[in-house]
Amino acid sequence: MKKRILINTALAGVLVFSAGGTSVFAHDEFGGGVEKGENLAGVELTVPLLEGSKNVGALKEVAAVGLKQIREGVKNTTGDVYAYKGFAYLGTHSANGGGGGVRVFDMKDPSNPVEVSHFAAIPGTWQEKVIVKSVNTPNFKGDLAAVSVQKLDRNNPNAKGGFVLYDVTNPRNPKELGFWEDTSGSRGTHELYLTVQGNNVYVLTANCYADLYSHGEKMDVNIVDITNPAKPNTVFEFDPRDHIAEISDSNYDGYNWTDESGVKRTAFAHSVKTDGTGKTAFLSYWDLGTIILDISDAANPVYLGRTDFANNVQGAAHSMDLAKGGTVLVETREVFGPTRDGFESAYGYTMIYDIKDKTNPKLLSTFRTDFTDKIPGGATVHDPKVHGNTLYLSHYSGGVRTVDITNPSSPVETGVYIPSKSNIWGVFVDRNYVLASDIGSGLKVLQKNNSNSPGEIE
Repeated sequence: MKKRILINTALAGVLVFSAGGTSVFAHDEFGGGVEKGENLAGVELTVPLLEGSKNVGALKEVAAVGLKQIREGVKNTTGDVYAYKGFAYLGTHSANGGGGGVRVFDMKDPSNPVEVSHFAAIPGTWQEKVIVKSVNTPNFKGDLAAVSVQKLDRNNPNAKGGFVLYDVTNPRNPKELGFWEDTSGSRGTHELYLTVQGNNVYVLTANCYADLYSHGEKMDVNIVDITNPAKPNTVFEFDPRDHIAEISDSNYDGYNWTDESGVKRTAFAHSVKTDGTGKTAFLSYWDLGTIILDISDAANPVYLGRTDFANNVQGAAHSMDLAKGGTVLVETREVFGPTRDGFESAYGYTMIYDIKDKTNPKLLSTFRTDFTDKIPGGATVHDPKVHGNTLYLSHYSGGVRTVDITNPSSPVETGVYIPSKSNIWGVFVDRNYVLASDIGSGLKVLQKNNSNSPGEIE
């Protein structure tokens, strides 16, 4: 990677930018706000709301389980949720000193999830994201978990950020296999994705502000070959200046970006994901939108295109998922601060794009909730998951929303689940159940059909 000589006032510019009264983005270290979700903890709703819908038939809570205390007197809070082969995996948040690792729940009886193990509980860090997949390489055969690791204190010399790999073939007895360290000076890997291309296995990382903190020597997005989990090897770093025509050293310093219309924006990698083939990557790059790469050759990706926003729309591309066989892109935008000079007044909402032509995404529709006044501070969307023609959205104190996207040009809200003190971070669909991670209270299991008995999750 060539060393870049960026604007000398990069960091100073960031501080000036944030001091000038811009909105506080939940993931913006320079906006002066607390980590996402913390500002909503303990929001009390008068009555938990459970609504059925034509798509899910019935959406009812069948279980609510808190996390065990793995350190005496310390209560960890949850991050994202993932499910695989009958087990749920919950990442943990930074509250109360972090170090909560990943919690594993046996979901044989969805009405009674049982926490059976934990792993990656690394002191001085927190573990938001976990992805689990089966892999088969000459170096490892079994179920592999990739876990994001972020430092609580970016300047702590005794903490390392990056990601850690575990063998979870036996989820009751996880075994560490390898660690990849982020050396950019950032906190580490915020979100990641584990993808398989035949005999090759890769982790894509989103290391917020790596580009900025390293002055262009390290990038926010890395593709790391983990075919041998004991020896992770970085094969590619994505530099938007090298791939996107409208991005250069003159208008981008790794964080501050002035777009082609002269609008001052923020751009950094927040999330990463691939399609089912593992050959197309989607980078949620805040105001740069969702960047689409062909990674058939993981060491030499090809830029295809990206989503864009109107001049008056705060970008904040946070996460994404695919629908309609990969021809439709669902993009969620996290905006906690709805008021910003020169922009529309709106909390973060969902945008739906036609990406049949990945070089030219076309906006089909937007989906906004109608509860802004009812749940102040929790009105931004967070993460999307698509299952069939139903879109599931986590909405912090707005709970879980279900949206019919049979016609992506006309999304319709069909159901909502809001528990008391709701603070829903992540959502994951597992057969006839929806799993939700509630930051303060743990794992929620929602039944999404009319069955009278919980049954089993495969």
